[in-house]
Amino acid sequence: MRPLFIVLACLIGVATHARETLVRSQAEYHEALKTLRAGDTIVLAKGEWRDFEVLFKGNGTAERPITLTAETKGQVILTGQSNLRLAGEYLVVSGLVFKNGYSPTDTVIAFRSGDEYANHSRVTEVVIDRFNKPDRTEFDIWVAMDGKHNRFDHNHLEGKSNQGVTLAVRLDGPQSQENHHRIDHNYFGPRQTLGSNGGETIRIGTSHYSLTNSFTVVENNYFDRCDGEVEIVSSKSGGNVFRGNVFFESRGALTLRHGNDNVVEGNVFFGNHVEHTGGIRVINKRQTVRNNYLYGLTGHRFAGALVVMNGVPNSPINRYHQVEDSVIEHNSIIESAHIELAAGADEERSAPPIRTRFSSNLLYNEDGRNIIAVHDDVSGIRFAGNIVHRAAELPIKAGFTTRDIELTKAENGLLYPVGVKAGASRKLQVLDKNATGVPWYPKADRKERFDTGAKISATDAGSLAKAVVRAQPGDIIELAAGKYVVERTLIVDRPLTIRSADAGQRARLEFTRNALFEIADGGSLKLVGVDISGKAAPDMAGNSVIRTSRYSMLSNYTLEVEDVVVGDLDVNHSFNFFAAAKSTFADRIRISRSTFSNITGHVLVLNNETDDLGLYSAEYITIADSKFADIEGTIADVYRGGTDESTFGPHFELSRSTLRSVGSGKRNKTQASVRLLGVQQIDIRNNTFSDSRPVRVTHTVGEPSSRIVDNRFVNTPEPEVDTL
Repeated sequence: MRPLFIVLACLIGVATHARETLVRSQAEYHEALKTLRAGDTIVLAKGEWRDFEVLFKGNGTAERPITLTAETKGQVILTGQSNLRLAGEYLVVSGLVFKNGYSPTDTVIAFRSGDEYANHSRVTEVVIDRFNKPDRTEFDIWVAMDGKHNRFDHNHLEGKSNQGVTLAVRLDGPQSQENHHRIDHNYFGPRQTLGSNGGETIRIGTSHYSLTNSFTVVENNYFDRCDGEVEIVSSKSGGNVFRGNVFFESRGALTLRHGNDNVVEGNVFFGNHVEHTGGIRVINKRQTVRNNYLYGLTGHRFAGALVVMNGVPNSPINRYHQVEDSVIEHNSIIESAHIELAAGADEERSAPPIRTRFSSNLLYNEDGRNIIAVHDDVSGIRFAGNIVHRAAELPIKAGFTTRDIELTKAENGLLYPVGVKAGASRKLQVLDKNATGVPWYPKADRKERFDTGAKISATDAGSLAKAVVRAQPGDIIELAAGKYVVERTLIVDRPLTIRSADAGQRARLEFTRNALFEIADGGSLKLVGVDISGKAAPDMAGNSVIRTSRYSMLSNYTLEVEDVVVGDLDVNHSFNFFAAAKSTFADRIRISRSTFSNITGHVLVLNNETDDLGLYSAEYITIADSKFADIEGTIADVYRGGTDESTFGPHFELSRSTLRSVGSGKRNKTQASVRLLGVQQIDIRNNTFSDSRPVRVTHTVGEPSSRIVDNRFVNTPEPEVDTL
């Protein structure tokens, strides 16, 4: 037996090897990296670290990991072109913030450097805030988890607006398969609508490796308004577990897209009746969906509260495998709009679910309406013990009992039925948002874009231009009555309202450049109660009253036009009111109570995303209570090409408006008063069309809904609706 003093001496010797090194420059960091040993810590001095590509490489042990941390958490800011790569064993990174820049590579944080992987490593209390590529169509992944047995926890990720997954688990080699990663207690803050495929918040695997197991656990994360695309979480591998997560007002669904043997349990979905909020979509074999609570979900089709898909017979690996041997049980679906069974059924997706159990689920809507839609044969699903509130006209009778149910609120804040055992457990834990992310970095709040700031007065074109420059987000610029001849394009890079100070004495805007307003990145514009004339504009191709930046815009914008009179846009042959450039995206464009006349171009140009990749220019386009006369182009030309099914829009509404002599200009190639291609939801109602070209609608993908009702067509052809 070794003498005790020798053992103690060895332990003391080991302890003395653990070093903490404060570094103040990239050069000092690289020097410290050269001598790292197990148990060592590198501390980055607080301040800004610009253009820093951090390679954190070393080999620690379970008892003595190697650590990279901040001198003060939250005060080490990586800016410019910066990123982080981990390579080695038992590494820990904490306390860093990535903002005001973007990664020069395709990842911000990667658990890999070249052929060297990180294993048994951890990234915790790190922030990535709007660290986006400068072009919204340029791809990157904020966090790429490679290797095995890694953990990503208590991090804050917010504001990804360019193409690419927020967090991806990659399985592109045996070094990263069957990885047993853990993703927990993270705050996934708002992600704006991308307007194309590639906007998932989490993706585990890809279709190519989807029959490989990942064994990743995603638990106790908070998804706050993650709206990128139809799949919030996309599981494309096997053996994964999703539990204890909260999805708050997030448009889309947790989707078991590829791979088998996954478990979805104990998650809470708060849709709160926000449009397109969804729940869980089931595809493939041996999936288990149990004890989930789904409230106020409005989504339908692929983003319903609960969706069981049809598959493709003998499906290739990248399509839809048939649902087989799956279990959906003890879920509460409350005040939600749609359960879709055998969803997506068509000539290709013709394999309905088989050997699947749907049991002990609770379906509650106060009005008792049926929310179950059956799209194909569901005899392969065994229904048992499901309880439904009041609904009498269910498409499936066996396995459903209709009762008059009373709900009460339990200690966890959720609603449960009195005297009914179906649905989610009363012991279900609801994750507190503040238990996720980091305590030292604020979580996203709700911000109204308009009319929240100060009022600024302008009396002439010069003071208007100065007001636009100095205004803060949400400010209101009020114009005195009179004519304003604006001699330079006004750049709007913050949310601004411009309105007449006195509704009875309106301001009149004219302009001598080829655009009056340009909405730049970060900007949104609201016009109220003003008159706009194109008489002073130059005779130049491409004139428009309002345009977006001609460069890619990372932030989605809003345009609102209320009680505005627009006329005399006729100094050349193609004078538009509004033109959206490629790679820009509007959350909302709304025209109300406005009048447009004598225009040689279009009112709304939303047709520049012509790559046919599923991209489009605006999510919601609404025109209401307005008048259009002598418009040579369309009042809206909206284009969404391609066959991708990952988005919800565009949405188009035209109501209670009049169109006279619209769409017949020689340069209007569509010869339409309204041209809508690939628009997913159309509502055209209570309008009068006279002496105009027809509404032309082309359906291209998905299950588009076109409602064209209660309109009058005087000397105008009926609407033309076809399918590509």
